[in-house]
Amino acid sequence: MMDSLSNWIEERLPVMNAYKKHLSGYPMPKNCNFWYLFGSLAMFVLVSQLLTGIWLTMSYNPSAEGAFASIEYIMRDVEYGWLLRYMHSTGASAFFVVTYLHMFRSLIYGSYQKPRELLWIFGMLIFLALMAEAFMGYLLPWGQMSYWGAQVIISLFGAIPVIGDDLTLWIRGDYVLSGVTLNRFFALHVIALPIVILLLVVLHILALHEVGSNNPDGIETKLPKGSKTEDYKTEFSFHSYYTKKYDIIDSVPFHPYGTVKDLIGVVCFSILFAYVIFFNPEMGGYFLESPNFEVANLLKTPEHIAPVWYFTPFYAILRAVPDKLSGVLLMGLSIVFLFLLPWLDRCKKRSYRYRSMCHQVNIIQFIISFCALGILGTLRVTTSYTLLAQIFSFGYFMFFVLLLFYSKNEVTKLLPERVHYK
Repeated sequence: MMDSLSNWIEERLPVMNAYKKHLSGYPMPKNCNFWYLFGSLAMFVLVSQLLTGIWLTMSYNPSAEGAFASIEYIMRDVEYGWLLRYMHSTGASAFFVVTYLHMFRSLIYGSYQKPRELLWIFGMLIFLALMAEAFMGYLLPWGQMSYWGAQVIISLFGAIPVIGDDLTLWIRGDYVLSGVTLNRFFALHVIALPIVILLLVVLHILALHEVGSNNPDGIETKLPKGSKTEDYKTEFSFHSYYTKKYDIIDSVPFHPYGTVKDLIGVVCFSILFAYVIFFNPEMGGYFLESPNFEVANLLKTPEHIAPVWYFTPFYAILRAVPDKLSGVLLMGLSIVFLFLLPWLDRCKKRSYRYRSMCHQVNIIQFIISFCALGILGTLRVTTSYTLLAQIFSFGYFMFFVLLLFYSKNEVTKLLPERVHYK
């Protein structure tokens, strides 16, 4: 009777077929390493953010008069409200940590190259939507840094010629940052942007499963992509794990091998995540700034206004240029160049393992420049810090410029015929 019901449902809604194609039977390269955990960790944090966000909205008051007080109410009076709030605020930083590491893995292994250009574009769109989501949510506590940080970011749109002032007014919904702005940011944060992010995540996964996963060697695996037959799953049974038949192919089913590997990563991440939540949720002021524990005051400006750490690399690029419009354009280009990466890199080899020393050095200087900009974006504006920001901004953009020129005629190493696996 249960089989008949299952078959009846499957004929009308092929759930099990989708499960086999996109999970149990999906072939993942068997040489995937530590860097391939961060995609699943990003999914884990996304689910955590959605669930904690739903519970927080039940007690939050999206008004200028009640927002800060409702946060205090959640922290002090709602049962386990402090835990939900810290899980959500720390989860935002955790989301960007795993996202940046996920992007770094794609960078070193060339996961943005043909035929995965669309996969990279979807990933970058998720990154943009995530930045917008974080910015909208950053205003909601209605603390001092939330208020003045949002004031600075929104004022950047005023640098756009002709439409800048009208655009700034339209975003705020008022002549100053007020409860109207808070209310519309709340609506975008809890409804519109999560829907966009979920849609992009689905498209990202579908694009991934269409072209198949990349691997640390940057070569295509010998097994066809897509759903597998019962013979395929039998071939990968635990009884044949050490057989010769198992060793002649390059892929393994995502379940159980990928799911077990990801589960170990989730457990290790959860332990670290719990440690931060229970012992250091402010993370020295980088996750939650001290001024944000004061209610927003239109007449009192904090001594030093800076965005949260995950925005600071781009904020440092903005501050490196004295002219406001040029700084905004340069900050925008820093994101646009990431979108164009699949077409700027013209080398036929993907992984850094088989590319020239020039490319490896270029990646290292890019990572150093990005991290240095992130640190400089949190510091006060001084002449020496501005000079350093200009130097590292130059290094950031030179990564893309140099890549465009040397990648086409790059001297590379010989690719292996099969993936390397121990």
